[in-house]
Amino acid sequence: MQRIESVQVMRELAGQLQGAGRGVVLVPTSGALHAGHAALIALAKTQAEVVLVAVFANPLAFGPSENIARYPRSPDADERMCADLQVDILLMPTAEEMFPRGHSTYVAEDLVSKALCGVSRPAHFRGVTTGISKLMQIVRPRVIVLGQRDAQQVAVVKKMIADLCLGVEVVVAPIVREADGLAVSVNNSRMTPRQRQEALGIFSALQRAAEMVAQGVRSPDRIIAEATHLLGQLRMVRVIYVAMVDPQTMEPLREVVLGKTLLAIAAWVDDVRVIDNILL
Repeated sequence: MQRIESVQVMRELAGQLQGAGRGVVLVPTSGALHAGHAALIALAKTQAEVVLVAVFANPLAFGPSENIARYPRSPDADERMCADLQVDILLMPTAEEMFPRGHSTYVAEDLVSKALCGVSRPAHFRGVTTGISKLMQIVRPRVIVLGQRDAQQVAVVKKMIADLCLGVEVVVAPIVREADGLAVSVNNSRMTPRQRQEALGIFSALQRAAEMVAQGVRSPDRIIAEATHLLGQLRMVRVIYVAMVDPQTMEPLREVVLGKTLLAIAAWVDDVRVIDNILL
């Protein structure tokens, strides 16, 4: 496995790989790799000849009230995991490498990104699209692998790629859950046992929604009301949103369309932000 920190070195290597006709699949991450990332890498290995994992905590994706310094970092463990999973290239640029002094150009998607997380984190997706578009220019991938837990991010990146004719295929890996059902996330390690127990109520609300759909309920209002009611019984949970949307556009739906309806939940569990979703 090659570990690269220089953007210029990576650009040169990407050009060589492209010239040799070797397809690259990009797995962008913020680091602190866990089982969810391992699943992305496993899926990436089925998609292309060269698997490239980027470990980069993008400062542009953090809002003014969000402290990037608190984001977990484990570069040595990340490198070991990538080596164990037989990743071909590990790209670990610094913020200064990615966004040097004087950087002033951004990529913004202004439709899909506005709802849901875009309301409470208005600058987040501009940071995401700027960072991922720059990674794609550096790496020149044929495929990019993203995780379904970040459903809105998936939709935003797909829209950016389509709008800018970037010609990169997006492959989405299913949500990886721990044994108790909690979606695997970097934030899980920050939870106390009590917080974790409360966070499980979010998954329970999603499961209840799936049960209602299986029983024939097609009204978003009824399903959202039930999920919100269940979340309201949790003392530590403060709901940010419960929404039933089209998974491609993030627009609200008037009726459940089987296989094309996403129920998305975001909530604070004390000071830990949790997102989860289910395709009904």
